[in-house]
Amino acid sequence: MKLLGINCSPRKGGNTEILIKEVFKSIEKNGIKTEFFQLGGKKVNGCIACLKCRELKDGQCHQENEVLNKVIKKMVEADAVIIGSPTYFSDLCTEAKALIDVAGYCLRGAGNPLKKKPGAAVISVRRAGAIHAFDSINHFFLINEMIIPGSSYWNIGVGGKKGEVANDEEGLEIMRVLGENMAWLLKRLNGSTALRHKG
Repeated sequence: MKLLGINCSPRKGGNTEILIKEVFKSIEKNGIKTEFFQLGGKKVNGCIACLKCRELKDGQCHQENEVLNKVIKKMVEADAVIIGSPTYFSDLCTEAKALIDVAGYCLRGAGNPLKKKPGAAVISVRRAGAIHAFDSINHFFLINEMIIPGSSYWNIGVGGKKGEVANDEEGLEIMRVLGENMAWLLKRLNGSTALRHKG
């Protein structure tokens, strides 16, 4: 089993990355592999409604979107996905929006290969707007028929300057609980899949 964590923040080593890696600690303690993908700061393009992905039904974007195509492939191959974003003007950063628009359209046209996989949003915020960003990512998971595990509070960490979220003990604990719940869910889903294969 493997969980893919996608950091949409263009600030490497920043608050969003710290939160995702805090979730990873609980996941890894449960014997589940993790993979970190740095999306933020790389060239990505939003959906332009060319409809080529729907015509070919291959789950890939047919514009100049090599980075997004790479991460889409990784999402399909993973057993669970975390998408992390900082809060920009009370919503997602540009890279996160491009990811959910392009991946959502491509993959729904290819038969919803993310269906029944766990997905969780992780949001860093300086002050306000995190719930809106959190909801935006959850809408992506829900329309793709994914399963969203909860935590002890919304999956949000508070910090403005780079690394400041490390001082938000409640936020870090929320990430640890999310990791435990994600691991529990993955093990249950993996067990039921194994039983179905045996039957």
